[in-house]
Amino acid sequence: MYNWSIDEKKFKKEDPEGYKIWRLEQMINFGEPGEKLNERELKKYWNFISKRIDHRYRLFLEFLLWPKKRKIKAS
Repeated sequence: MYNWSIDEKKFKKEDPEGYKIWRLEQMINFGEPGEKLNERELKKYWNFISKRIDHRYRLFLEFLLWPKKRKIKAS
């Protein structure tokens, strides 16, 4: 994934943790097929990321990361 609006090298150097959070958000919202998310990092930064991503993606990722936590009602 290429992001034209951010100097990724500078961002990564100046704020490594902020870069990781930003990168995960970008991969969830705009990632290309075949890109993989790091489950450990996703869980670590979930409190920051969950507020900033699309609602449908958030529900789906919660279902995958914590399957017993959320019950789905059949419609």
